Amino acid sequence: MKKFYSGVVRRRKLVLAVFAVLFVLCFFLEKLVYVNYDINDYLPDETHSTVSLNVMSQEFSGGIPNCRVMIRDVTIPEVLDYIETIQAVEGVIDITWLDDQTDITVPLAALDSSVVEPYYKDGTALLSVTIDEEYNIPATEAIRSIVGDENAISGTAASIAVSTTNTLKEIPMISAIAVAITLVMLLLTTTSWVEPIVILMGIGVAIILNGGTNLMFGEISFITNASGSILLLAVSLDYSVFLIHRFDECRKETTSVEEAMVEALCKATSSILSSGLTTVIGFLALVLMQFEIGPNLGLALAKGVGISLITVFLFVPSLVMSTYSLMDKTRHRSFMPSFRGLGKLIRKATIPFVCIFAIVLVPAYLASNANEFYYGASEIFGEDTQYGADTAAIDEMFGISDTYVLLVPKGDTATQKALSDDLHQLDYVTGIISFVDAAGPEVPYAYLDEQTLALLESEHYTRMVIEVSVPTEGRDTFRLVEQIREAAGGYYPDDFYLAGRGVSTYDLMDTITADMLKVNLLAIGAVFLVLLLAMRSLILPIILVLGIETAIWINLAIPYFAGESIFYIAYLIISAIQLGATVDYAILMTNRYRENRQTLEKNEALVQTISDTTVSILTSGGVMTAVGLLMGVISSNRLLAQLGVFIGRGALLSLAIVFFVLPGLLYLFDKWTGAKTAKKDNILTGGNAT
Repeated sequence: MKKFYSGVVRRRKLVLAVFAVLFVLCFFLEKLVYVNYDINDYLPDETHSTVSLNVMSQEFSGGIPNCRVMIRDVTIPEVLDYIETIQAVEGVIDITWLDDQTDITVPLAALDSSVVEPYYKDGTALLSVTIDEEYNIPATEAIRSIVGDENAISGTAASIAVSTTNTLKEIPMISAIAVAITLVMLLLTTTSWVEPIVILMGIGVAIILNGGTNLMFGEISFITNASGSILLLAVSLDYSVFLIHRFDECRKETTSVEEAMVEALCKATSSILSSGLTTVIGFLALVLMQFEIGPNLGLALAKGVGISLITVFLFVPSLVMSTYSLMDKTRHRSFMPSFRGLGKLIRKATIPFVCIFAIVLVPAYLASNANEFYYGASEIFGEDTQYGADTAAIDEMFGISDTYVLLVPKGDTATQKALSDDLHQLDYVTGIISFVDAAGPEVPYAYLDEQTLALLESEHYTRMVIEVSVPTEGRDTFRLVEQIREAAGGYYPDDFYLAGRGVSTYDLMDTITADMLKVNLLAIGAVFLVLLLAMRSLILPIILVLGIETAIWINLAIPYFAGESIFYIAYLIISAIQLGATVDYAILMTNRYRENRQTLEKNEALVQTISDTTVSILTSGGVMTAVGLLMGVISSNRLLAQLGVFIGRGALLSLAIVFFVLPGLLYLFDKWTGAKTAKKDNILTGGNAT
């Protein structure tokens, strides 16, 4: 290893040139990476709703209505004019309104109000629009320009369009502020004005290389796109900080700068690699998820950490060796205290902190598993956004509604009629458009025009468009989906297909709840194994994993005690992210404690360890806390905002566990940690001398 690092240091100009070329290449490749903002696209291919959508697209030219447009203060002729104008928008496939249900040339007063009011009430019209998903943004923007801001637009297509445009605006802002926060943090915790720039350059190269190589996945999810760079900034920061701190220490022991860097690399490799591997494994645990956002995020982040490790072992040493003279010229006094006082305080409070930890552990675990969840995207935007306000306005005027499409085999109209009658009896089913409902089972196909028939019948299937008065998720929604599937299965056991936003959310719920246990078990087991092999101690991996897991449980228990519902996707992802990203702090402190125990008795080793590691851990943990909470404050997407809060709060809780609980656990289990004990411990009763 020493020979390899010596070669890197000697050939630093070549290393810098290679990374410069890769940086430029990946900078342009990153712009080619497609970002997907539709959560439902990440359902497994074999999921019933996904299969149903595929069959539907093969059998019928039109899709499921995915946009609701409410227009206020309009007459019937004006509504028809709006429909004609919107129909001409590129990407608009179909529009369903009252004229598809009844003869609107008849005076409205003569029509059944239950037929009219879902589409037209108090001079306000509600259109159900089907938009090609490839045109979500331009079509939604065009419809908005037609109807104006005083009217309302809602639905999946509008949600995806808003999510895309808002995220594209917010992520650069969040990233810029995150870099500024990181710079300030580094200026406070380093002793050279140039050192923060060097560290940020190393991280920046890793982030761009990771972004460009994401092209290998074909596409990335909006969660990966929004959180990937920010997480990588926070997670990989400590690698460069650890290395440069080691380099400063080694320079005090030799006059050769090159030898100091080689020695620093050799000494830092074990800690950085074990930290990096646990982080990679935490992220790779997400690959086990059936819900494919997990593998998408996990692979991208794991790759990013791998690239960060390569960067810190190759690019950062080369950059430091090329700039160390400038770093020396810009040295300034440390703005940070020695933290020995903090170490002494923690040493005195060791037992109380461990007791508090033991008391909160079980309640935190139980509460973290008792939360109420959102499974889909229905609550992504609050009423403080235009989309959220529009959705609330439509629901208030026309009630909550969704549209499902059921495909059953073509031909037997009597069976279709029986099924339709059963579906009409279900609570929350407000209407059905189908061949047997529109024409009746006795009407021959020849009596219907081809255009109408094409909307209801294909070569193999007949289509039932079911209007329901439930939101896109919730207990009533999921029960209704089960009832419709049960009813259809009673007539067509193996040959029916049901699709719709609520149906996809049901399958999403069913899929991701099954992922939780295996993802957590793999992450915990794999991190435990790496720590076991790296530290060669059984008790240390237990202490470290239990400590960080408790921080995770407290993080996820807070919404339960606050009475808040949380997004299950964020709940699922944060467990792996927080374990993988913050166990590094525990590893650094544990390794330093074992190192200090070679020359110091355990009380003094504890104080010295806290003094040695506080600046490094605070730098990395502080940045992760700040950028996570920043994403929580700025993002209008509530899923991303909640994930940001979990990341920031989780880093803060992990810091608290590492600083106030881990030292006590190391102290109490000292003789089982595998540390080499200082000789003077043997002459002190129990090693408790001060």
